[in-house]
Amino acid sequence: MNAHIETPAAASVAIESGTVLDIPLNKLKASPKNVRKAPHTEAAIEALAASIGAKTMLQAPVVEPELDAEGGPTGFYLVTIGEGRRLAQLLRAKRKEIKKTESVRCVVDVIHDPHEISLDENVTRSDLHPADQFEAFRDLGERMGWGPEEIGARFGVSAQVVRQRLRLGAVSPKLLAVYREDGLTLDQLMAFGVTEDHARQEQVYENLSFNRSPHLIRRAMTEAKVPADDRRAVFVGVEAYAEAGGAILRDLFTEDRGGWLEDVALLDRLVAEKLAAIATELRETEGWKWAQAHLDYPTGHGLTTRVYPHRIERTAENEAQITALSEAYDALTEQWGEVEDLPPDVEAKLAEMDAELQAHGDGYGFDPEEIARGGVFVVLGHDGQARIERGWVRAEDLPPPAEPEAGEDDGGLGAIQAEAADDPAAGGEDDEAEDELAPLSDRLIADLTAHRTAGLRDALSENPDVALLCVVHALTLRTFYAGHTPATCVDVRGASVSLGQYAPGIEDVPASRAIDQRHEAWARQLPQEAAEVWAFVVGLDADSRASLLAHCVALSVNAVRAWERRPAALAHADQLAAAVGLDMGAYWTPTASTYFSRVTKARIGEAIREAVSAEAADRLTGLKKPEMAEAAERLVVGTGWLPTLLRTSAPESTAGFAVAAG
Repeated sequence: MNAHIETPAAASVAIESGTVLDIPLNKLKASPKNVRKAPHTEAAIEALAASIGAKTMLQAPVVEPELDAEGGPTGFYLVTIGEGRRLAQLLRAKRKEIKKTESVRCVVDVIHDPHEISLDENVTRSDLHPADQFEAFRDLGERMGWGPEEIGARFGVSAQVVRQRLRLGAVSPKLLAVYREDGLTLDQLMAFGVTEDHARQEQVYENLSFNRSPHLIRRAMTEAKVPADDRRAVFVGVEAYAEAGGAILRDLFTEDRGGWLEDVALLDRLVAEKLAAIATELRETEGWKWAQAHLDYPTGHGLTTRVYPHRIERTAENEAQITALSEAYDALTEQWGEVEDLPPDVEAKLAEMDAELQAHGDGYGFDPEEIARGGVFVVLGHDGQARIERGWVRAEDLPPPAEPEAGEDDGGLGAIQAEAADDPAAGGEDDEAEDELAPLSDRLIADLTAHRTAGLRDALSENPDVALLCVVHALTLRTFYAGHTPATCVDVRGASVSLGQYAPGIEDVPASRAIDQRHEAWARQLPQEAAEVWAFVVGLDADSRASLLAHCVALSVNAVRAWERRPAALAHADQLAAAVGLDMGAYWTPTASTYFSRVTKARIGEAIREAVSAEAADRLTGLKKPEMAEAAERLVVGTGWLPTLLRTSAPESTAGFAVAAG
C-alpha cells in the first residue's frame, strides 16, 4: 500500500518505493539516467503547460532521491519519468502562473533501474490514432460546446490547429474507417476535408483511380465551385459576394488563395448586375446611344464600323486655363521638391490641381455626333476588371454618304458625264450636228482613264518610295475606315479574319490585348476624314510610316488551319514565323484546359516524353485521361515545351533577309 507524505521526509529518513510525495517544484531535477536525449520541443512543453493549467497534472512523475558523493540524500529528487511535466511546470512558474515552490505530487521508485523504467515509459505505449484524436476533438466541441479557441487553450495548440482537427473529425465516418486501416494517407484525408459534404466525399472516393494525389482529390471536391481568384470573384469582390449571402469554402490545410465561392448562380448574377450597372452609367453619363454588358467579348456582334477617340480642338480660353494650371502645379512641385513629407495643405493643393488637370482630359475624345449614333461593349477581362470598348456603330446608325459635288469623285469629269451622249464612234446619226463641246462618252472616258492607269502603274513601278506610300495609305483606309468608300485608287486589300470563331476568348489573351492597344494608339492619331489620310501618311517620318504599315499588314495575317485547303499559304506562315523569330512560349502555355484535355492520352504521353522524360510519361500511363491531363500540366508548365503546330523553325537563310530588311 502506497504511503502519501505531504512534505518530504528529512534527509536521514529512508523513503520506500511507491511512496507518494508532494515535492516543491524547485526541488526537482532532470535525471541523467533518462533515456530521452533529444530535448522536448517548445510546442510539446507549451501543450503540456496548457493541459496542466486546465486540468492539473493527470499523471504523477516518478522520481528517486538525489544522493551526494558519500551516498547521502541531498534533499533534491531526480525525475526519472515525467521530465516534460517538470519543464511544463517550470514554464508556468516563469510566467508567474504558479510559484517556484509549487508542490508536485510524485511517486518514489528506488527499486527499479531508472534507465530501464525511463526506456519502458517511452517504448511500451501506443500513441492515439490520429482519427481517434480528430473525433475526440469533435466530441469536445459538440458535447461541451467549446469553440476552437477554448479547446486550443486547454491543449496548448493554436485555434487553427483545432479547426483542422475538427474538420478532419467531421470527415465521412466511412472515410475515417478507411484511414484507420491505412487505406488513406493523412494528406489525402485532408484533401477530402476541404468540404464537410459526406455524400460528395464518398462519391469522389468511389471514383478514385490509381492516382489518388491530394491535388486531384481536392480538385474533384471543389470542381463545382468557383476559386476566389477567378475573374468573376475578383470583379465582384469576395466581401460583396459574402454580404449578398454567398457561402465561402476555405481549405484549412493548404494555401487556398482565398477559398472557393459555393453559390455560382449568385456570383454570376452579381457579375451580370455589376457589368450592366457600368454599361448603364456609361450610356447615361457619356451619352452613347446604346451600351451592352457581356461576360465574354461578343465575337459574333456583326459590327464592322468603329470610331476611335481623336484629338479635340480646344478653345483658346481652355488652352490658357490648362497652361496656367500646369505652370502653377510645376512651380509648387519645384518649390517643395526637396521636402520628403509635404505639409497637409500643400499635399491637398497638389491633389486638387492634379484632379483639375485630369478633368480637362488628354485632348482626345469623340464628337457628340459619334456618341449619339455609337455604342459601348462592357465585358469582363481575364484580370477581373471591366473592359470598356467604346465607339462601335451599328449599320443602321451609320451616317448617309455625303453627296459628291460635281466632278469631286472622278477627277473633274462628273459634270461632263452627267449629260453624256453616245460615243460618235458607236454610230451616231448626225455627227456633224453635234455641238463642239458635247460631253465625252462613257466608253471614251473609260478608254482614256485605262491609259492613264497604265501610265500610273508604270510610273509607280519605278518609284518604290511612292509605292510604299500607296500601300500604307490603302491598308490604313481598309483597316481604320471600314464602311467608308475607299478613298484610294490602289486596290490593296487587307482582310482581317476574326479569330474568335476558332478560339473562344482569344480577344482577351496578351497578344490580342497588345494588338488592340496598338490599334487604338494609331486610331487616335489618324484624321477623322478618309480623304485626309493621304496627307497624314505623306507627313509621317519613315519609322512611323513603317510601324503603321506593319500594324496594318499584321492584322491581315491568317495562319489558321481550318476547313480550307491552303498549303501554300500555311507554308508561308511557317516562313513568316521564322522571319520574325516568333516564340509562342511568350503567348501560350500548355495546360489541361488549353491542350492536354483536348488530345489523346498518347499525345499527352508524347508531350511529357519530349518535355520531361520517358520515365515520367510511363509513370502516368495508368491514369484516367482527366487525371493524366492535370498531372501533365504540372510537369510540363515551365519547361518551354510547345506542340509541333506552335513551334518555329530556324530560317533556312537569314543573311538575305537581313540585307533585304536593311
